[in-house]
Amino acid sequence: MSDTQRIREIPYNYTSFSDREIVVRFLGEEMWEVIERLRGSRRTGISARLLFEVLGDLWVVSRNPFLQEDLLADRGRRTALVAAMRRRIAEIESRAEGNPLALRLATAAREAVARFEAWFPRQLELRRRALRALARVTRRDNVDFSPYARVAHATDATDWRVELPFVVVSPDREEEVAGVVRACAGLGLTVIPRGGGTGYTGSAVPLDEASAVVNTEKLEGLGPVELRRLPGVDGEVPTIRAEAGVVTRRVAEAAERAGYVFAVDPTSQDACTIGGNIAMNAGGKKAVLWGTTLDNLATWRMVTPEGEWLEVERVGHNLGRIHDQPEVRFRIRRYGADGRTPRGEPEEIRVPGAALRKAGLGKDVTDKFLAGIPGVQKEGCDGLVTSAVFVLHRMPAHTRTVCLEFFGADLRPAVEAIVAVKRHVEERPDVVLSGLEHLDERYLRAVGYATKAPRRELPRMVLLADVSGDDERAVAEAASEVVRIANAREGEGFVAASPEARRRFWADRARTAAIASHTNAFKINEDVVIPLERLADYTEGIERINIEHSIANKLRIVEAVEAFLAGPVADALREGRDYEASRELDAILEAKREAAREVLARARARWEALLEHMDEPAAAHPELLDEAARAALRPGDTLAALLLRRALRVSYRREVRRPLEEIFAGEAFAPVRRRLDAIHAEIRASRLFVALHMHAGDGNVHTNIPVHSSDYRMLREAERVVDRVMALARALGGVISGEHGIGITKLQYLEPEAVEAFAAYKRRVDPEGRFNRGKLLPGGGLERAYTPSLRLVQQEALILEESALGALNDDIRHCLRCGKCKPVCNTHVPRANLLYSPRNKILAAGMLIEAFLYEEQTRRGIAVRHFDELADVADHCTVCRKCAQPCPVDIDFGEVTMRIRRILRERAGRRGGLVARAAMAFLDATDPRAIHAGRALLARAGFAAQRAAHAAARRLGLVGPRAERRPPAPTTGRPRPGAQVLHFVRRPVEAAVPPRTMRQALGLGRERDVVPIVRDPARAGDGTEAVLYFPGCGSERLFSQVGLATLAMLWETGARTVLPPGYLCCG
Repeated sequence: MSDTQRIREIPYNYTSFSDREIVVRFLGEEMWEVIERLRGSRRTGISARLLFEVLGDLWVVSRNPFLQEDLLADRGRRTALVAAMRRRIAEIESRAEGNPLALRLATAAREAVARFEAWFPRQLELRRRALRALARVTRRDNVDFSPYARVAHATDATDWRVELPFVVVSPDREEEVAGVVRACAGLGLTVIPRGGGTGYTGSAVPLDEASAVVNTEKLEGLGPVELRRLPGVDGEVPTIRAEAGVVTRRVAEAAERAGYVFAVDPTSQDACTIGGNIAMNAGGKKAVLWGTTLDNLATWRMVTPEGEWLEVERVGHNLGRIHDQPEVRFRIRRYGADGRTPRGEPEEIRVPGAALRKAGLGKDVTDKFLAGIPGVQKEGCDGLVTSAVFVLHRMPAHTRTVCLEFFGADLRPAVEAIVAVKRHVEERPDVVLSGLEHLDERYLRAVGYATKAPRRELPRMVLLADVSGDDERAVAEAASEVVRIANAREGEGFVAASPEARRRFWADRARTAAIASHTNAFKINEDVVIPLERLADYTEGIERINIEHSIANKLRIVEAVEAFLAGPVADALREGRDYEASRELDAILEAKREAAREVLARARARWEALLEHMDEPAAAHPELLDEAARAALRPGDTLAALLLRRALRVSYRREVRRPLEEIFAGEAFAPVRRRLDAIHAEIRASRLFVALHMHAGDGNVHTNIPVHSSDYRMLREAERVVDRVMALARALGGVISGEHGIGITKLQYLEPEAVEAFAAYKRRVDPEGRFNRGKLLPGGGLERAYTPSLRLVQQEALILEESALGALNDDIRHCLRCGKCKPVCNTHVPRANLLYSPRNKILAAGMLIEAFLYEEQTRRGIAVRHFDELADVADHCTVCRKCAQPCPVDIDFGEVTMRIRRILRERAGRRGGLVARAAMAFLDATDPRAIHAGRALLARAGFAAQRAAHAAARRLGLVGPRAERRPPAPTTGRPRPGAQVLHFVRRPVEAAVPPRTMRQALGLGRERDVVPIVRDPARAGDGTEAVLYFPGCGSERLFSQVGLATLAMLWETGARTVLPPGYLCCG
């Protein structure tokens, strides 16, 4: 068996983990070495399969909260699973024949199963204690142990996961947070602050299973824009106060309504929150003018690891970029648990502004110590920021957006345009550059960019610039000058003046997450900062990586094609309709194989030579140059230089595919061509490439590598690419992060002295790890992180012939977890305890699909509760489809919901309770007598009973104005019976039911094959507009006045109203 096959022998592993990583997680590194030694002595086989089945069970349950919840609730199923694992271990021991290594391995597995078994009662006891402790400081409804909440808070936009959180707590008010932190500390839980969950480095990903994620989305207090006097600042300054859970876009809109600008505008601003912006020191396109979050903070408030309060105030704010200020001062005041009692004397931090970022860079978030300034840039590791006051800025009166498209083969002049544009605008005293963004050609392809120039090809690079000023004529002049800068560098420019045109220009920049859609939404997302004068060198370095990996991928394809040709090619021919074996055909085939091998050998030799001699003078290797390359040769050109300018090309299509198609031409060899195309498609899909987009004005380059998380080799190769990217950034004088932070993805690249500086700070302020335990400390990187692979789930669904689950998986597998769906979703209203954004529902649906497939494979039977949990996902969708528009990869969760409902109907025969079934029978009825009886029973008697119940509940204070002011109950899972009753009687229904249904009032019969048309003959002719009116069976039968009023309104307009056939149900 090959090493590639051995990577995934453990069953139920739909993740990026290899067998080794799973073994190490449960049994330790030493036991993996034991397995390797036993394999080497051929002592494995059935025993290895039994062990791997045990590990598969442990692995899938440990990462799937829905499976955990089922086993927590059903002791019988739990006991049966543990017994099955122990039987397998006993069989391993019986087969060991006294082999000490095999027996050690069995003992380690038995201990792992014992830990697994003990986890469940310990978890139940901790839940009981946690609920009691947390309910003293926040409502019980805000404490959520559900699998839905746990999986939704296990990862961020990265999709990396390490541990599931123990509990999710969502405080109603800022004042509750200190009590929550103290309660968690008493339980031994580490607190992980979380806002929108849009991070790109895993800062909010739990590293410890004893984690309480504190979701701050309910802390949504947003004050008015106020003019304040700030300490050490002359005059009043426009400011705005926002709590940690306020979505960044809301702050920007509030500032804009008052005529100001909020400078913090990351690409995720539709979903990220203020607390996260502070913890990460977020930036955005406006940072080029006004800096990042740190630069714009006036004061902020946070809870300390002791569960007390701390307020930080900036003294002498320069109202601009912080690194331009010679000395920066922060005053820190501490308060007790009540938030009012002072603790000691105020402290002051003084630090040179230049020390807060690496010299010469516009952004830098790699200094996690940051002079000991609390909260900012600490990624939730030293406390929880609950609110802040920001300074606002005045936007110049006029702005024009310039779109520059560069088509030249040589990227260096295009990239150097960034510096030229920035320098030119900054030299003008009457305008400012308020944004400068970059997209490379891979991003342009991913977002479906529409070229503005009258050309057929996509640009190689696009720059978007906002030029602003108070003098409209000066702004127009500057915009035109920027276009001329592009014209001199094989670029074309377009200027947008109106707000609508400017929004259209910027729209593509908001869809950059789509770069990962072809790899099932997983990408390694790095952001580095490069000195502006070295951006061209960085771009060429990245393109060099792309060229090398493209050639290496082509060589892998050649190797696979050679292997295919060396095998029984005739087997492929048998797929053809007219295949007949003969010696003559064998001779023809052998001649064709030999010709194909020559083509492959030529291509291989040339491509390997290009890789080997890439940095040597091109003139020294004329045999590697084609006619076009020779014509484009410049003095001093290396082969790499020609490849970078695309004067020299490596083409699989031209050098291999077309010659092979000619060799294997004709209908008889069509199966061979199909096999060759399949080999090419499969291996090409694993080709790595690096795509760039930049906050170009400050050199912040987002460097993204889409990866198939199911492809272990591709993941490991991507890690090596990241190593090169980070080394390149440092070599050019840059830093490894400008706004994404460090989290778990970049810790290995942080300088040891920077790690130790933060570790010393952490030991001083949070020695017990009460916040984000293990994060930003040695061992807190990607060592234990994995990502699910929906591609593997898809393959499993095909094997098990679960087409419906496979189709559902296919619907959701491109989700990028960016959160852009959250602001428009009717069922994501944190204040109402509704956290059912499409993003969260997709995370839950993915885990439920995995649970279904696992339980079908193990033949233990699918837990009934999984159908209820899937129904919970579907029930929290109104099928309004508003989420489809902002989604970068065009997921329509309305369609997903309809598919889930079909699965539930087919698999679970889903039915409601007695009342729901009676109501549906009434709405489904077509016989007038049944409808009349239903109206009498359900409507008249039922409505009267409901009104009586409402009146009683109102007298008891259970409903009414006072009850309406109470915070909403939880919405996750099946509602409590009491909550259902109160919801049913919350509003009284109408007392009077119309005596006749709408169809009876119109004198229509019950014929289902008649389509009535209602019109005014005097005004409605054949050419009159027709309107299809679907009244709905409920309003048609119970509230006929609604339907009749609608028909009357349409009659008055002169429309022809078409009604559906009698009693047509919508579904």
